[in-house]
Amino acid sequence: MRKKLLTVTLASLMALSLAACGKTENKTEATTTVATEATTQSDAKSSEEKAAEVASLIDAIYVQEFTPDTYTKCEKAKAAWDALTDEEKEMVEGEFADPDYFGRDTGDAAKDDPLNMDDIGENEILVVSFGTSFNDSRATDIGGIEKKIQAANPDWSVRRAFTAQIIINHVYARDNEKIDNVDQALDRAVKSGVKNLIIQPTHLMHGAEYDELVAALDSYKDKFESVKVAEPLLGEVGSDATVINEDKENVAKEVVAAAVKEAGFDSIEAADKDSVAFVLMGHGTSHTAKITYSQMQTQMNTLGYKNVFIGTVEGEPEETECSKVIEAVKAAGYKKVVLRPLMVVAGDHANNDMAGDDEDSWKSMFIAAKAFDSVDTQISGLGRIEAIEDIYVAHTKAAIEALGSSASASEAKLEDGEYEAVFTTDSSMFHINEAYDNKGKLTVKDGVMTMHIVLTSDKIVNLYPGSAEDAAKDGAELYQPTKETVEYSDGTTEEANAFDITVPAIGEEFDLALIGAKGKWYDHKVKVTDPVKVQ
Repeated sequence: MRKKLLTVTLASLMALSLAACGKTENKTEATTTVATEATTQSDAKSSEEKAAEVASLIDAIYVQEFTPDTYTKCEKAKAAWDALTDEEKEMVEGEFADPDYFGRDTGDAAKDDPLNMDDIGENEILVVSFGTSFNDSRATDIGGIEKKIQAANPDWSVRRAFTAQIIINHVYARDNEKIDNVDQALDRAVKSGVKNLIIQPTHLMHGAEYDELVAALDSYKDKFESVKVAEPLLGEVGSDATVINEDKENVAKEVVAAAVKEAGFDSIEAADKDSVAFVLMGHGTSHTAKITYSQMQTQMNTLGYKNVFIGTVEGEPEETECSKVIEAVKAAGYKKVVLRPLMVVAGDHANNDMAGDDEDSWKSMFIAAKAFDSVDTQISGLGRIEAIEDIYVAHTKAAIEALGSSASASEAKLEDGEYEAVFTTDSSMFHINEAYDNKGKLTVKDGVMTMHIVLTSDKIVNLYPGSAEDAAKDGAELYQPTKETVEYSDGTTEEANAFDITVPAIGEEFDLALIGAKGKWYDHKVKVTDPVKVQ
């Protein structure tokens, strides 16, 4: 009764005050904050009700899709959180919500630059990352890469985009920092009059995130004069676990060197003698690119790093699941373990899934195995290693050079005749037969270019000059195969399908859908480059 009486009395005093002051001006009303409204409305609620309301508001913004009211919902959730007492904040618990959503200290957000400025100019490098809500890691790991790319390309404007709306929402709600998603960043580029666009993903591999990025870019390509997507950190995927490349080798060397140094050893051999194993934990994926993790283990073995083991949070591929890695380390006889993320950013996965105190964290599971004398963790992302930043710089440079050469090639008109040209695709499963070294026969007649390509087998049944959707329509005119005998360097032969396809331009990607024996069409991007006239 006393609480109710107090509320009425306060309301009466407010009414008298307003009457004495006269009519409240609109300007004063406009300055009323969301936080004040949230505080006033929650006065009569119990602590449990207040905490539950905040949990509900957090759950409402814990999404991966941007809507027109996303920012307003984020602001409302933060205002309601700020209105709670410390005890009430500890009571926040929802489907996704917990006290750490707003309460965990992840560093100073002011040290990060979201790079969401307009006035970009004609040339833009858009650095696209999954993102992280850990402020220190965002500024150091992602920001470090962005700054290095900008320093190397002073004539280009570097901007940022995150693919994870869940992270974008978290950062804005907690720290009032706006980070563009991919569509927002591309809209910004169009609005600013960008003509030449380079997309540099900070993703580890050609996985699902990379595919989604390329798909999102499709609807914007005609809004720029030229667009090029650079390679992710580890380069091309390759067909099996034995395939390694220069990017994988460089990353392996640099991350191991950083781990060894942080652990206090002069070399990986010295750590091995001290019975120390380094476990590098990646994310993992069900995407076909998951073979990249197996390739990284192959790379470690090739370099002689017998005390380095690759694992993944998701346990895909299967041998990278935590219990499998624990057994592998035990079987190899190592008694000390150092866990470190094989991720560009040391964010939630590194801090919680790897180094957290919950029983299902990697640190806890390695300790629970009772097979090791010590289990230590290193919270450090790949993005803060200078030599790895240099790999991204090199990939961006290659994309810029390809953009220039493609533009020059597309402007050059080939005279009639026969040429040998390079045929490249966006998939390691779709390429020219290895006996022909990625090359085919290009014929130019009356300005029309036709290329003869021989594939790896007869498993690709038809090709179509366009999208898979159009290829599946009735009446679509498909490229029909011809049989060709391929002779390999060892003297063996094989029957494979060959196709004659129309090439719209040299150096520019175009759509070429394919269908296999199972009857499903797939979209692909292909390109013809480097024509050399046959004398």
